[in-house]
Amino acid sequence: MISQAKITVNRRRKRLDWKDAVISSINYLLLLLLVVITIYPFYYIFIYSVSDPIEAQKGVYLWPAGFSLEAYQATIKLPGIADSAIVSVSRTILGTLITVFSCSFFAYLITKNEMPMRKAIYRFVLITMYFNAGFIPWYLTMKTYGLQNNFLLYIIPSAISGFNIILIKTFIEQLPASLEESAKIDGAGYFKIYTSIIFPLSMPIIATIAVFSAVGQWNTWFDNFFLVENPKLQTLQLVLYNFLNQSSNLSNMSTEQLTRGDLVRTITPQSIRMTITMIVTLPIVLVYPMLQRYFVKGIMMGAVKG
Repeated sequence: MISQAKITVNRRRKRLDWKDAVISSINYLLLLLLVVITIYPFYYIFIYSVSDPIEAQKGVYLWPAGFSLEAYQATIKLPGIADSAIVSVSRTILGTLITVFSCSFFAYLITKNEMPMRKAIYRFVLITMYFNAGFIPWYLTMKTYGLQNNFLLYIIPSAISGFNIILIKTFIEQLPASLEESAKIDGAGYFKIYTSIIFPLSMPIIATIAVFSAVGQWNTWFDNFFLVENPKLQTLQLVLYNFLNQSSNLSNMSTEQLTRGDLVRTITPQSIRMTITMIVTLPIVLVYPMLQRYFVKGIMMGAVKG
């Protein structure tokens, strides 16, 4: 009887192992399919941008059709590209640093009971997440503050974000209070505690906020479009956006018209669009992996209060 029971149990285990293997295989295939669906569009843009423009018109699927960097060379030589790239990089770096410092220090102060009207101030910040005055009040406010045709337009309005403050505040509240109390006994003030204890320990959520801010600063062109007329202050995104519209107009021309210009004979509007997409996207794609290990940890710990 005992041996018969063991045989029955072994058979059930084999059936379960077989079923688990099938389910695991299906899961792996579905995940692999999801990865391919996610990565292939970006990969397609990349191989199209480095393909020979004429050969690429015949079809690009898994490998570049020939190899050519003419589209990149032509795009880089566009008027204003170098200056606008400097503006975009400066905006991204300075805007991210100021946003990280402002939001983190503000969130730290909100956690202090000694701060007057801290609850009212915190709720006032949260209201901005749910109510938006609209485009016209925003435009008039920016002009009233003298931010039109001013580089500070790219930095000051984004210095404080309600969403970022919520994440950082929740993260700081999870830190042991004994660390701050011991620092106070040694005579450290709020700013010293923030720079020496709070900020270093909050690096996961700081990295998360830095990713959000950097992506937002790099991709934004809306404020530049409506409030900046000075060509020296235009961002790379707006310059490439304007040229992207020009390439779209070129694509509507007849074949005879396209063959008249030297640039268009070797570079098609489609290759220009793909190249512009790569130039705008690649910096963020390269930066994100360096902060990914902090990003997941920070977003989880900053969103859930223990």
